[in-house]
Amino acid sequence: MLLKPYRTSSIDWKPSPVVALATSADDSQIAAAREDGSLEIWLVSPGSVGGHHQLTIHGDSTCRVSSLVWCCVGSKGLSCGRLFSSSIDGSVSEWDLFDLKQKILLESIGVSIWQMAVAPINKLPTLEEPKPQHFRNGYLNAKYEYNDSNDEESCESEDVSDSEQVHQELVEDRRVAIACDDGAVRIYTISDSDKLIYHKSLPRVSGRTLSVTWSHDSNRLYSGTSDGLIRCWNADLGHEIFRSTVLLGGLCSGPELCIWSLLSLRCGTVVSADSTGSVQFWNGDNGILLQAHSNHKGDVNTLAAAPCQKRVFSAGSDGQVILYKLSTELLSSGNGKSSFEMMKKWVYVGYVRAHTHDVRALTMAVPISSEGSLSDEAKDLQGKKGKKVKRIRCRGKKPLDFSYSKWAHFGVPMLVSAGDDAKLFAYSAKEFTRFSPHDICPAPQRVPVQLVVNTSFNQTSFLLVQASYWLDVLCVHVPDVGSGPYGGLVTTNIVARIKSKACRKIICSAMSNSGELFGYSDHIKSSLFALSRQAGQSKWTISKRKLPQELPYAHSMVFTSDGLRLLIAGHDRRIYIVDLESLILQHIFIPRHEEHEKEGPPSEPPITKMFMSSDGQWLAAINCFGDIYIFNLEIER
Repeated sequence: MLLKPYRTSSIDWKPSPVVALATSADDSQIAAAREDGSLEIWLVSPGSVGGHHQLTIHGDSTCRVSSLVWCCVGSKGLSCGRLFSSSIDGSVSEWDLFDLKQKILLESIGVSIWQMAVAPINKLPTLEEPKPQHFRNGYLNAKYEYNDSNDEESCESEDVSDSEQVHQELVEDRRVAIACDDGAVRIYTISDSDKLIYHKSLPRVSGRTLSVTWSHDSNRLYSGTSDGLIRCWNADLGHEIFRSTVLLGGLCSGPELCIWSLLSLRCGTVVSADSTGSVQFWNGDNGILLQAHSNHKGDVNTLAAAPCQKRVFSAGSDGQVILYKLSTELLSSGNGKSSFEMMKKWVYVGYVRAHTHDVRALTMAVPISSEGSLSDEAKDLQGKKGKKVKRIRCRGKKPLDFSYSKWAHFGVPMLVSAGDDAKLFAYSAKEFTRFSPHDICPAPQRVPVQLVVNTSFNQTSFLLVQASYWLDVLCVHVPDVGSGPYGGLVTTNIVARIKSKACRKIICSAMSNSGELFGYSDHIKSSLFALSRQAGQSKWTISKRKLPQELPYAHSMVFTSDGLRLLIAGHDRRIYIVDLESLILQHIFIPRHEEHEKEGPPSEPPITKMFMSSDGQWLAAINCFGDIYIFNLEIER
């Protein structure tokens, strides 16, 4: 029997803009902070149509994230490093990727924080020449339209990842610089503790400090302010070394000239992006202007550099992502002899416009071949440059994105952009203008829905729609379209709307197959409701059922097929089974690997998805890292 697809327009889908991006210390994951306080972790795999959305952490929706930094520090945390964010309210948080929590490390300092920047690692494990590091801006920090000048260049170190040296030794405490709205740059130390340790503040200046970045040797700090000045500081002594005045670009409107982003390259060049649409390149030793480009038609919000540090990308309010490259020219010495001098300068290459709205953040990442670590065989293939890897293809099916498969290979850097249209796009960092950008998340923040058919209410079908702060129960009316292959547009009537208490964000929800029970969980507790209607009446009644007090808030919940039990995956990494007739806790599952079956407290990551078999005997539970656990509900094991 073939299923007919039906359409409905009754679900309000408004994905939240992405305000900041950051890449993990091993370059394999991307963190995307959204305006609604949520944070997403993405794995970008070359073989996938879209990126793999690994997990979501629901943070404080009242605190807008202004920047993200992801770095290795101390011995604490996962191998990918520790993830920190600053907020407009002046606080700094750490995002626990194992327990899926947002933890406040620094309470509000009383002024807004615009950007954070972590000092680069100076101590190398060997005496080899240091490999290139990613220096991102702190803002982390017509389907497609192209404009391409000549983009022919070579970068020998382009395919070298920064992360190879990161985990070879224990990384000591790191300094983080914070650009503050009161004109100061505050420096803190990140340690294994759950707090930031205050180190010092640089002298307060006029205007707001909007951007900050470290030199490659961590001896200098560069800050950009709302009065159009870039200042260079001695990071140890706190003295101002020099200041540079940013030239007016193509857009000179407004009382302020805001330096939204700064980027310090390993060669000593400092790049600035400002509100006039200009991207300017400076000598980081003396503050002399090298080149200025005014190709943007609005504020330039963000900058990023390729690992080889010979390509710089900018993006802003006009939706463009622009590439600049370091070019070498031969100039005559002018002394009458046939001698030439080498001159290097940054030139405009071209732009790509994939976003429909402002671009807020850029970052660099290195795709992986699978979600886990590369196998030995894959590593061998990765080391054999110039050889083609044989791909397994399904017969009769063609890849959906031809250009993406041509340039996205494991170990090859890619640029990722995000912004107000809620989308994330990936680009080839090496062949930027040659290939189309790849849409990592075609449907960002999909609305969780559950269709329940043939309920106990005269076989009525219900649609449970989970919004951010309420649940809608909709009655679905399917039109009779005959024997055609496609269904028509279904109509819906709202049965009930349940709002969360105190506007707390809803994490998960579920409805029983009978349609008589449904529930949800926010970050405080889980709630259960009963839906009823008297025979012959059209009015629906909603009553609240009291769940056991010992239940924690949940990452996922599901009803058994007979509707007699509710299963809740708690944030404490346990699975709770509640008998719905007596409303008592019936059993607790603790997910474990087989070899650790006899251990005490939970040690596995939290469960984020659960699925029941149709006969109600088996439960499949999936944690945030993709591990699957199978439980038998009959023998409770």
